[in-house]
Amino acid sequence: MGYLTLAEFKTRSTMPTEFIVEIETASPGFTLAQIASVSALDIDSRLRKRYAAPFTSPYPEAVMTWCTRIVTLLCWERRGYDPTDQSMERAVKAHDDAKAEIKEAANSNEGLFDLPLRSDTTSTGVSKGAPFGYSEQSPYVFADGQGSAGIVEDYNGVGTTNG
Repeated sequence: MGYLTLAEFKTRSTMPTEFIVEIETASPGFTLAQIASVSALDIDSRLRKRYAAPFTSPYPEAVMTWCTRIVTLLCWERRGYDPTDQSMERAVKAHDDAKAEIKEAANSNEGLFDLPLRSDTTSTGVSKGAPFGYSEQSPYVFADGQGSAGIVEDYNGVGTTNG
């Protein structure tokens, strides 16, 4: 069982729906087999060590997008395409980006993708940072600094130059 149904794949894929129908007419079950294969081998097997793969419904958006991008190129290869076509360059890039993002998610210590972690860890794979600034001063201290700068400018007889 994959992360997409045939109808969901048709909706999400950049490949024209009539081409997907053409593939399914010539080779019934091909697209669903590719979705199942990509879901199990490319996604679950890589992410299992850190994340709760196989994922449960509703599936994370990142997982469904990766599956769509990878299977779209596999369908184009099944149907045939002109490798010099610029639209195919985008499909190949989307496929390659999806594979790279899956590897990044599998190897990431920071958890850059919001995927559910395994049950023996915390609930999400994203490491949410704390505030990156800290100050013990009052919110009105800036006015003291501006006042001091104004006194110096008055004494020197020139204003502040920015630039």
